[in-house]
Amino acid sequence: MTGYRIALIPGDGIGAEVLPPARALLDAAGRRHGVTFAYDTFDWSCRRYLAEGAMMPDDGLRQIRGHDAVLLGAVGWPGVPDHVSLWGLLIPIRRAFRQYVNLRPIKVLDGVPSPLRDATGVDLVVVRENVEGEYSEIGGRLGRGTEDELAVQEAVFTRRGVTRVVEYAYTLAESRGNHVTSATKSNGIVHTMPFWDELVAEVAERHPGVRSDKEHIDALAAKLVLAPERFDVIVGSNLFGDILSDLAAAVAGSIGVAPAANLDPSREFPSMFEPVHGSAPDIAGRGTANPVGAMWSAAMMLDHLGHPEAAADLLAAVFGVLADGVSTADLGGTADTAAFTRAALDRLGAA
Repeated sequence: MTGYRIALIPGDGIGAEVLPPARALLDAAGRRHGVTFAYDTFDWSCRRYLAEGAMMPDDGLRQIRGHDAVLLGAVGWPGVPDHVSLWGLLIPIRRAFRQYVNLRPIKVLDGVPSPLRDATGVDLVVVRENVEGEYSEIGGRLGRGTEDELAVQEAVFTRRGVTRVVEYAYTLAESRGNHVTSATKSNGIVHTMPFWDELVAEVAERHPGVRSDKEHIDALAAKLVLAPERFDVIVGSNLFGDILSDLAAAVAGSIGVAPAANLDPSREFPSMFEPVHGSAPDIAGRGTANPVGAMWSAAMMLDHLGHPEAAADLLAAVFGVLADGVSTADLGGTADTAAFTRAALDRLGAA
């Protein structure tokens, strides 16, 4: 038996409702493949912020540094500004643990209707740079409250940071469709985006078997809707990757099924896995949250830990339930969270 210790951070809203189903599927898949999990749960959340003035304790990173992986539910709640919850929890973990790849697979699944007339064949991955770019801490506000008030936010792109995430994207493409599309805006953003383009071209030369395309972000957003099946691996900066992956998830039918992995490819630090959906305060506590994104994220964690067969079994069960017509309300179905989870567990046990 192979054992792992997982840090669970349910977070806010439906985060606490989707992590138990993901955990149940993990344990079931693990039993089939000789893998065991021990869990430590951390109450880091907006509720903690309102009670104690911080999303997590001062030594929070130290507390989870020794875990094999982190599984997160959702973060955000009314009354706590989004930049407070994000910069108080997610971004410190991503940056301290060098999780510079944000990996977001997008696939049109049987049983999940796409809003597009024809979305067959959509199976792509967004590789988002995750620790620098437009989401920097450099900048500030001047003259607050006056008519001359101004705000400055600096985007930070480094040769090392861009090269390593683009290299990851090209290596990934070699195991898929051998096609990388780089998201840029070098016609309008005069310094950082030409720099990005130059570094992408350098990496592309080292991967001659991969077809390379460059698309300006505005045109790329349109093409993701008009012809999503043409894409394989899309690589983009922190901001561009963030926006494109949510758009692509909507093309695939629902942000509720979309997973994400925050990866340290060196494996020096634990990687973190989370569904793309937010905390959904409007449905929190009703028991109707879609657990697919969390389950898929758990499968990505299994794969990252070196158990692709277990991950494949877990996903086959979840996707099979969707194909059978069992789904939650966000997908037009009638199953609640518990019913969908039972169906997935039954299918996994019978596989």
